Amino acid sequence: MIKARFETVGDALDWAEIAFTEAELFFGHGTDNAWDEAVALLLFALNLPVSAERDLLERPLTAAESLSIEQLFQKRIEHRIPVPYITQQAWFCGLPFYVDERVIIPRSPIAELINDQFMPWLEPLKVRRILDLCCGSACIGIACHYAFPDATVVCTDISDEALAVAAKNVEQHACQSCVQLIKSNLFNAISPQKFDIIVSNPPYVDAQDLSEIPKEFQHEPKLALEAGQDGLDCVRIILRHAAEYLSEQGILVVEVGNSAAALEAAFPELPFIWLEFEYGGSGVFLLTSSQLKQWKEEL
Repeated sequence: MIKARFETVGDALDWAEIAFTEAELFFGHGTDNAWDEAVALLLFALNLPVSAERDLLERPLTAAESLSIEQLFQKRIEHRIPVPYITQQAWFCGLPFYVDERVIIPRSPIAELINDQFMPWLEPLKVRRILDLCCGSACIGIACHYAFPDATVVCTDISDEALAVAAKNVEQHACQSCVQLIKSNLFNAISPQKFDIIVSNPPYVDAQDLSEIPKEFQHEPKLALEAGQDGLDCVRIILRHAAEYLSEQGILVVEVGNSAAALEAAFPELPFIWLEFEYGGSGVFLLTSSQLKQWKEEL
């Protein structure tokens, strides 16, 4: 426990950087190091914007502020709770989203594709309908709404709890008129229709990885992570049915993370396009509507 209160913002951050490192916390829910993790918690405690300047380090702290910061740091260390669950806010595509332990924390490299409007894989002006499968907080679907403001976005999830969080984010971003939420086990409850983009960050953690994940990930809903022995339970269904819901020029984009090797081994006949990301991340494939239809015809 902390023995004396922090005098300044810099004191608090210096302490936390050392303490977080010594505690061997896992960073992977919005930050990748102890300093940034501490900054995120401190800004939340002081109700300051993420754009706060570095001269803030010299700012004196009141006793009440010091205690509030201390309690947040201790909560992070003792319970291994990811920062976005403590602050109930995560950032995706430069947009703020409400999150809690009913949904996984946004961190997908698909954000980079959305910011680029999925170019060069399609023509943005021709995108009219988008489907976000396994939407969780709906961060992908809502970010797609910003990237394609004239398109209709359908977000689905099997979890009522996740959809409650998604509804909160749809309201927060005032996009009720063009972002639709549907409870569905993948495609089961989706009426026959065509989408220009089907994008999904489904459960894809295999049994071995699930047994070895850091404690921070154990706060996330197991339903959103677990995907069978090889991590492909959901992806198999998506591949089987996606062509039925894609427009002629449509694309399917799916994140499979560490299950990429298992996917290629299971479907050697599919010409997966593995996307590269300027800002990090991997394990995301793209298939075109024509590629999926040809594959199904050859089965």
